[in-house]
Amino acid sequence: MRLSNLIASASLLSAATLAAPANHEHKDKRAVVTTTVQKQTTIIVNGAASTPVAALEENAVVNSAPAAATSTTSSAASVATAAASSSENNSQVSAAASPASSSATTSTQSSSSSQASSSSSSGEDVSSFASGVRGITYTPYESSGACKSASEVASDLAQLTDFPVIRLYGTDCNQVENVFKAKASNQKVFLGIYYVDQIQDGVDTIKSAVESYGSWDDVTTVSIGNELVNGNQATPSQVGQYIDSGRSALKAAGYTGPVVSVDTFIAVINNPELCDYSDYMAVNAHAYFDKNTVAQDSGKWLLEQIQRVWTACDGKKNVVITESGWPSKGETYGVAVPSKENQKDAVSAITSSCGADTFLFTAFNDYWKADGAYGVEKYWGVLSNE
Repeated sequence: MRLSNLIASASLLSAATLAAPANHEHKDKRAVVTTTVQKQTTIIVNGAASTPVAALEENAVVNSAPAAATSTTSSAASVATAAASSSENNSQVSAAASPASSSATTSTQSSSSSQASSSSSSGEDVSSFASGVRGITYTPYESSGACKSASEVASDLAQLTDFPVIRLYGTDCNQVENVFKAKASNQKVFLGIYYVDQIQDGVDTIKSAVESYGSWDDVTTVSIGNELVNGNQATPSQVGQYIDSGRSALKAAGYTGPVVSVDTFIAVINNPELCDYSDYMAVNAHAYFDKNTVAQDSGKWLLEQIQRVWTACDGKKNVVITESGWPSKGETYGVAVPSKENQKDAVSAITSSCGADTFLFTAFNDYWKADGAYGVEKYWGVLSNE
């Protein structure tokens, strides 16, 4: 079900939390502090229909890392607020920084035979959900954290041909070139420059790969930085400066498409100044870290976060979810239970509710990561066996 066919009327109990990035794919979950706000909101998505969505109780929302999107005109965020109670105008959402996780470093433990490759396919019928989402995230790292070879990347990409867009987080490991060479001819890429002190180097790497193995038409978006505000690595105004620098360098290189900086949805809600800088809002949101949302409700929960971000930006910016998924292993967190079956249910719910505006997180398990909070960091791969 696409967002254009949905009217949502919900009484929301909203809470905010912060998460922080880690290595490589730059994602690490932390303990949370919540603040509750109650508001009544009526929204119309893309001006259509009449299917009400049940209210959700959201008491602990946490997010993860990176960014993404496929086009300048995302449908999800064409959310029009038809009516809102006066209580919404008085509501405030706040977040408190959480203590650092002790697992912010990459795990170096040797992998078992079942973990030898992060790209072992589960045999899942990818076409059953791939065509219903905007894309999927991908990282080119071995279990040890070493870079995958071009042939290994090609093997991974061969399993992702049904996804319209592949989202990358950085330019290391020759990943831009390797993905361009391996992707299907009809696939697009969402590129990222992770290190904001190396923006020109990142642009040069991207330009070289694009000119050698494709064209700028293959690139849907370029993100500058990832969860910088959420990770207390930059202020909103500094993010604006990074985006301006990246946009200028990319324009000089021949790219004129969307430029964004990805952050968590709660970072945008708490720092609406971020709405001024990106060409659209690219945000990460994971229902598992809400702890009060079961996998089967992930889609409804995610749709609510899209609306919250759109409202924070005064309806001026489209919203794309650049990461959302569900872990297949780890600790139970509230009512959120990691399992392969629940992961499938979450992906199905996300795809049905707002898949056209969402990048699934992630293609394969990331065994190179530390376990992280609740022991889930490695186990988000929708195509992995466990």
